[in-house]
Amino acid sequence: MSEGHWIVNTVIAGHPMAFNMDTLFTMWAAMLFLIVVSFLATRNLSIFPNKLQLVFEKILGYFKDLTDNLIGSDGKKHFPLIMSLFLFIVTANLMGQLPLKMVELKAGEIASPTNDINLTAALAIIVLVYYVCAGFMKKGHKFLLHEFSFVGIISLLVELLDMITRPLTLALRLFGNILAGEILITALLGIFAWVLPLPMMFFEVFVAVVQAFVFSMLTTVYIATAVSEEH
Repeated sequence: MSEGHWIVNTVIAGHPMAFNMDTLFTMWAAMLFLIVVSFLATRNLSIFPNKLQLVFEKILGYFKDLTDNLIGSDGKKHFPLIMSLFLFIVTANLMGQLPLKMVELKAGEIASPTNDINLTAALAIIVLVYYVCAGFMKKGHKFLLHEFSFVGIISLLVELLDMITRPLTLALRLFGNILAGEILITALLGIFAWVLPLPMMFFEVFVAVVQAFVFSMLTTVYIATAVSEEH
């Protein structure tokens, strides 16, 4: 977005607050879209699936195999989170593409919710809290402190540093890729409104899917590392 987010400032309980209304709108739109599509895909399940059911079955089947292979027998416990992350992120990533990009707001165009660092940071924190809790539930205090010794304490400090950098890289990777793509497309729309932006838009659709997959894949790896016996 060339003019930044549509920011609304207000005061709640005596504290000044600022809201990015464009990304709030697209975030809720993405959730509503997923709820409606999920309802339609599961309303009349059949042994001979329709196209929508078949698409969902293929996606669910792929990620179920992924979680089973990486996490093992506990994969089914963590499958709902991983699947939900992928579906939400890929939908959110695509929210900033046409035709919504043509809608003019008070400050620029509608942006993908993942164009907002607040959302990507929130998703990364959810992942962090989830896999840390999963690790503690599986191993107790040994999840972080393997043994009370000098080596064990050094290992604990390294593990804590790793926990800080993991959500940071998750949030920045997703945010940076989506933001850069939308800025580039906006610039191309302003210079060559009909021809040149089209290849980039198709490429951004590909990037949107890849980034959702990478986020979900890394989440799966983090959970697998936390609950594995070798950790």
